Amino acid sequence: MSNPVLEVEVDGPIATLTMNRPGKRNAMCEELLNALQAFYFAPPEDVRVVILIGVEGHYCSGLDLSEHVHRSAEENLYHSRHWHSVMEKIQFGGLITVSAIFGAAIGGGLELAASTHVRIAEPSTIFQLPEGRRGIFVGGGATARVGRLLGADRMTEMMLTGRKYNADEGTALGLAHYAVGEGEALALAQNLAGKIARNAPMSNYLMVQSIARINDMSQADGLFTESLAAALSQTTPDAEEGLKAFLEKRAPNFR
Repeated sequence: MSNPVLEVEVDGPIATLTMNRPGKRNAMCEELLNALQAFYFAPPEDVRVVILIGVEGHYCSGLDLSEHVHRSAEENLYHSRHWHSVMEKIQFGGLITVSAIFGAAIGGGLELAASTHVRIAEPSTIFQLPEGRRGIFVGGGATARVGRLLGADRMTEMMLTGRKYNADEGTALGLAHYAVGEGEALALAQNLAGKIARNAPMSNYLMVQSIARINDMSQADGLFTESLAAALSQTTPDAEEGLKAFLEKRAPNFR
């Protein structure tokens, strides 16, 4: 499934996707977006967890503006909606994605990272939404995802001023979950991916599908949805295995 701009390496239940646009800080061109779409819409059968990373010291510097300037308003609308469909699939398609971030996580790169489930940042990381300083507006889902992580007020200030956040600041604000030392993101991503891959599949699915949606619901609707998710998870064979393993003081062997 590898592509010149997206290298794919599969090791059991874990796939490592490397965005590969050297010299471009892995900027998101149409080819790279389509390669991500192709993987997430038809992943290898046994893959449960994805590690997403870049090359040459950068995660993703966002939209390739050399393509953007050649689009009409109509084309830009469809392009934005294409981004939305791919980011939605990354977040809710069923695979768990861990981002190992260093260097640029800027603009569309931050939108991409925000659609993933676990984010690890090295000291070189720069989180930024510079679109407002370039005369444009975000179009890859930042208002729905980054805005939820930061809050609308802080995201507005971030865009108005072009403010940059480093790894520690981003972790404190929720843009990343872990701040690690230089060169340590991939190792932690591999460790966490292994843990996640060993979870019960239905538990992983419900955590990803339910929690974000419950956050958008009223409290009463959210609590009812939580009860449905709990009832479903607790009647699976994996729930029986998890309880049995706990009582027998051993690690569970989920499907």
